[in-house]
Amino acid sequence: MNITNQHFLKDSELETKQITADALGEGKLIEGNTLNVLAKIDDDAVNVGVTSPPYNKQEKQKGWLVKNVVYDTYKDAVPEPEYQQNQVNVLNEMYRITAPGGSFFYNHKTRWHRGNMFHPMDWLRKTEWTVKQEIIWDRVLAANIRGWRFWQVEERIYWLYKPIGNALIGKELRSCDAKLTSIWRGAPEDGRKNPHPAPFPLWLPARVIISILETETPGVVIDPYIGSGTTAVAAKLLGHKYIGIDRSETYLKMTSDRLENAPSEMPKIQAELALHKVEITAQERRSKGMNMGKYRPTDNERQETLFENSG
Repeated sequence: MNITNQHFLKDSELETKQITADALGEGKLIEGNTLNVLAKIDDDAVNVGVTSPPYNKQEKQKGWLVKNVVYDTYKDAVPEPEYQQNQVNVLNEMYRITAPGGSFFYNHKTRWHRGNMFHPMDWLRKTEWTVKQEIIWDRVLAANIRGWRFWQVEERIYWLYKPIGNALIGKELRSCDAKLTSIWRGAPEDGRKNPHPAPFPLWLPARVIISILETETPGVVIDPYIGSGTTAVAAKLLGHKYIGIDRSETYLKMTSDRLENAPSEMPKIQAELALHKVEITAQERRSKGMNMGKYRPTDNERQETLFENSG
């Protein structure tokens, strides 16, 4: 394992707001409780975050697949009000450490317990974030094959935005990024190749980082539940600094190994980069008077309409 003192930190060794963007080097992996560690990060220190927290699935109580989602050092089973309040607290700390104009992409899902549905918006609306967009991740695979409801193959990715002043909309996405739409289709990471119980596919954080940070000055990317390190690998391969937090030393070692061998995953990054291309931008279309995507009748259609009206 290639975890060095410069790269790997423990929550207990850190003081409040000790982690700053200037002191990150290439990046830092921090072992500890997410909420405690976030308190050690300076205000406005990061530019973009991507994460998927534990979902409070109650582990073995729901569905035959859930028995496989068992974490190394964390029991994913707490009273739902306690879970939601913890998420509000984490999200608000994430807001504090994100620079104005920055974004946080938060992957979660709708859940049911004894017929009651828990939706991520139940607690997202209680945070300081502006909810800029809800993206549907079509995972293709069903998370539960029992027939109580139509098979749930989707999860949600919430684009949370920290405004600059009162400008809630923020800057416009490039055409090559926006064209990827609000439905992202792609299967989860193959569990046979990644021992973490719920890993991201690499393209997902890569898509976020490419779209939000583009190819500008290297930024700081954070994943407050780093797991097997997918977000950190994407950040490193795209030229950005990273912060990864997890309470499991096993998962942090897994992340460190992946970072050491990150070049081997570059083909996946290149495949995602290839999707972020357009032949002509919207601005170029507009300047040339070309179709901007709205329906415009052809000359023949206009002529037929005139004949119809003349009767």
